Amino acid sequence: SKAWRKVFTEKGGIPGRLGLPFLRETISFLSATNSTRGCYDFVRLRRQRYGKWFKTRIFGKIHVFVPSTDGTKTIFTSDFVQFKRGFVKSMADAVGEKSLLCVPFESHKRMRRLLANPFSMNSMSKFVKKFDKMLCERLKNLEAQKSFVVLDFTMKLTFDAMCNMLMSITEESLLRDMERDCTSVSNAMLSFPLMIPGTPYYKGIKARKRLMEIFRSSEDFLQSMLHGDSYTPNEKLDDQEIMDNLLSLLLGGQRSTAAAMMWAVKFLDENRAVQERPMQEQLSISRNRLEGALLSLEDLNSISYGSKVVKETLRMSNVLLWFPRVALDDCTIEGFEIKKGWHVNIDATCIHSDPDLFKDPMQFNPSRFDEMQKPYSFLPFGSGPTTCIGMNMAKVTMLVFLHRLTSGYK
Repeated sequence: SKAWRKVFTEKGGIPGRLGLPFLRETISFLSATNSTRGCYDFVRLRRQRYGKWFKTRIFGKIHVFVPSTDGTKTIFTSDFVQFKRGFVKSMADAVGEKSLLCVPFESHKRMRRLLANPFSMNSMSKFVKKFDKMLCERLKNLEAQKSFVVLDFTMKLTFDAMCNMLMSITEESLLRDMERDCTSVSNAMLSFPLMIPGTPYYKGIKARKRLMEIFRSSEDFLQSMLHGDSYTPNEKLDDQEIMDNLLSLLLGGQRSTAAAMMWAVKFLDENRAVQERPMQEQLSISRNRLEGALLSLEDLNSISYGSKVVKETLRMSNVLLWFPRVALDDCTIEGFEIKKGWHVNIDATCIHSDPDLFKDPMQFNPSRFDEMQKPYSFLPFGSGPTTCIGMNMAKVTMLVFLHRLTSGYK
């Protein structure tokens, strides 16, 4: 209604409600985050009130939500030049100041290069077989059960697989303790930063300290996996850089991949007409392998339609809702004036559901990826120099899961 919509007459004005500094909008944001609706409900309601472009104030900072491919291109192509990664204090405290999520450009470039080895094609080739073996064993164990919660299964599966690959940890009791602590850290990332016993922030910071102790015991293995003999001591990541980024990888990799796998099950179940094609593709791959043989990276590369199922799942599930940046100087995006220090959030959820970019966006249709998509319209992993470092791992994990799901079960 007009009562909700603030009209700007000045050029470049962005509609929105800033509220009292640090209070009204922040409370609404935290309320949505802690509800079953999720934090994007906060964004959705404001877009209904003010239009696609709007601004708000969260944790005392002005945020602008960017809903277009042109705006996305402007920001991503100017990463570390006109914009830097945006994060709230609670997030930096939770993941660590030396995480890729928080460091400046030069550090980011160096650390990304040194962290690349576990996600190389050679490492992925080994990971595929290990993950496939783990998945087959766990699916077999489920067959005697009448039912199970898919998200619980995928959360545990992805967490254990990552801990095995990154730290060679397989002890069940230790894995469950670590997973609980990672959940506490994740809950602290968008919480109010008050170090008061019982609050999500307090629990998350305490959990982080416990995880750091576990990571220290795996330090030699991590150094060997990341660096081998390729770098001099001066080039290598220091202990805190390794531990902060290991925590970031576990948090990001587990939740986003596990959620996407859960959504794939839901979308395929609700769209029976789509099920037959990936099933036949996976059975064809199975017929060309020895019985009981594990999947290889080459097998995954031959999964054409299944890859489109993964893409469509990522588009519709929006496990990464938006990509936060901060303006380093005053600038203009699509005619809207952005002030230095404002947070600009690339709204991937809005872009992925834009009917001008994706026909019938609420319809699960993997075949839409038969055609090339408009640049900056498909953003499950970001773009440019800050593209998710674990992208290849997430893709192969989902493809292995899809293969075993559709070729062995209905």
